[in-house]
Amino acid sequence: MKSTLLSLLRTKDGEFVSGEKISEQLGCSRTAVWKHIDALRKEGYHVEAAPKKGYRLSGEPDTLSVHQLESRLAETSFIKKVLHYPTIHSTQDTAHQLASEQAGEGTLVLSDEQTKGKGRLGREWHSPPGTGIWMSLILRPDIEVRNAPQLTLLTAVAVVRGIKQSVGLEPEIKWPNDILFNGKKAAGILTEMQAEPDRVHAIIVGLGLNVNQDFFPPELEHIATSLRMEKGKKVGRSDVLQAILEEWDWLYSLFLKEGFAAIKPLWEAHALTMGREISARTPKETLKGIAVGIDEAGVLLLRTKDGKLHHIYSADIEV
Repeated sequence: MKSTLLSLLRTKDGEFVSGEKISEQLGCSRTAVWKHIDALRKEGYHVEAAPKKGYRLSGEPDTLSVHQLESRLAETSFIKKVLHYPTIHSTQDTAHQLASEQAGEGTLVLSDEQTKGKGRLGREWHSPPGTGIWMSLILRPDIEVRNAPQLTLLTAVAVVRGIKQSVGLEPEIKWPNDILFNGKKAAGILTEMQAEPDRVHAIIVGLGLNVNQDFFPPELEHIATSLRMEKGKKVGRSDVLQAILEEWDWLYSLFLKEGFAAIKPLWEAHALTMGREISARTPKETLKGIAVGIDEAGVLLLRTKDGKLHHIYSADIEV
C-alpha cells in the first residue's frame, strides 16, 4: 500500500493528487488514505495537504525501505522481491541462505548496516549504518559456470553508469570488481555462485557502495572514498540505487540475449587499467606489464616486457 501511494505521489512532478483519486487507486476510504499519509510522515516523508487539492510529496528521507524502493521500480523491473533489514551480518550470507531455500531470481537483499560485510578474497567490508548501499541480488541465469564472473563486470558497468546518471560523477573500473575515484575505492562487487560442475543453480551478486560517509577509520582513509566526499554534498541513496538497478535491468537483459560481447565495450569505456602498466598478484606469482584489455570471456589480458600475453583469471591489481 505504501509503495503504491508513494508511486502515485512521486509521478506528479510536485503536483497535488486528490484524496479521491488516491482512494480510488488504493481501493480504500479517504480516512484510510489519511492514515497512510500520516504513517509516511512519521517515517520522515514530507507530504503536504491542501483543501480541495489533495496531497503533494515535497521531501523524502534518506532511507532504503522496501516501499521506498518498490515505489521507484518499473513494473517490468527484474527485481521481483525486496527484503530490507535494519542491520545484518552480511547481505551476501543472507542471500545465499535464501537462494538455498529456492528464492526466485530478482530477490534483492538490502541492509542499512552490515556487521560482518564481505569483500573479495575473504576481506571485510566496512558497512556503517545509514551511509551506503549494502545489497545482494539473487540471479538464476541459464549460463555456463565459467561465464559467471562476467556478471561482476556487468555489475561494474551498471554501477558506473548509475552513479553518472544520478550524481553526475564519473568513476572508473579497476578489474575485476572495484569502482574508484582518483585511485580511492568507492565500491566493491562480490560475485559468488551455487553450482554443480556443469550447472549454475544461483549467482549472488553483492555490492557495497560508499554513499554518504564523510570520514573513514584511519586504516581506510587513504584508500577509501564516498560519493558524498567526491560530490561535496550529501547524496540520496535511493536515487543512486534506483539508477543502478535501472542500468542493471537493461544490461542484464542484453547479456542474456547477446552474451558478454555486448557488455565488453561498455566495460572497456570505463576501465582504469586499459593501456596502463599494472601489477597483477595471483596466488602463484606477481606479473607486471601493460593491461591491453579483456577477452571475450572477461579475462584480463596482460602483456609483459618479454612480449608474452598472459590471461589473468583472478588477481589483486595495482596500477
